Amino acid sequence: MSIPSFVIGIAGGTGAGKTTVARTLAEEVGEPVTRIPLDNYYEDLSHLEYEERAEVNYDHPSAFEWELLREQLDTLLMGQPIEMPQYDFEIHNRKDERVTVEPTDVIVVEGIFSLYDEEILDMLDLRIYVMTDADVRILRRIERDVVDRGRDLEGVMDQYLETVKPMHEQFVEPTKKNADVIIPEGANRSALELLLEKIDAELTDDEGGERELEGETELELDLDRGLGRDRERDEDREGDAIIDGSSTN
Repeated sequence: MSIPSFVIGIAGGTGAGKTTVARTLAEEVGEPVTRIPLDNYYEDLSHLEYEERAEVNYDHPSAFEWELLREQLDTLLMGQPIEMPQYDFEIHNRKDERVTVEPTDVIVVEGIFSLYDEEILDMLDLRIYVMTDADVRILRRIERDVVDRGRDLEGVMDQYLETVKPMHEQFVEPTKKNADVIIPEGANRSALELLLEKIDAELTDDEGGERELEGETELELDLDRGLGRDRERDEDREGDAIIDGSSTN
């Protein structure tokens, strides 16, 4: 049984590209990766009727079962498997079945509130915030909810205006201050390659030693290799870096 050596949290607004970043890391990091989608930890609302569940604010931190997430992430960190819940977005509730998840060298926790809970933050070695323009995010949200999740367009728009947007501004965006790394404009390829290099370096450094990352120091990444523009820095925060590998075209 593998004892995880590196835990990554990936946060950002709805439609920002978090899942794309998480999947890319899982495919290319070079080590076995366990993905933990935060959506699977929505509270079990089986005691409510469908109409009542449809009215719940799922973009508020209270919609998640934090204690279960903390418990299961801690179990994985001890090298033990978990029975991870599964979520059905069409019925706004958990599925009956759970999935057995084995711990691996790298764990990725991905979701809008991955950088929200203090206890979860303490378990993370690298904290990533994916920052994408609001217009792009709403278009992605509409496409996902209507096409992939079978929802009607009017309901999706109402939900965005009534809960998604205000909750993002109140709860999600402020977690950006907890990030070690900010990836602007979603999952651009150059930024992902730089991030993969950083993760590979940390995994190499951790071999044979304890799990440790200097998350409070700025990442020293070389962005002068024809990436289109220099790295931007947020001068108001210490301990994080913006990876900008996008084109200026």
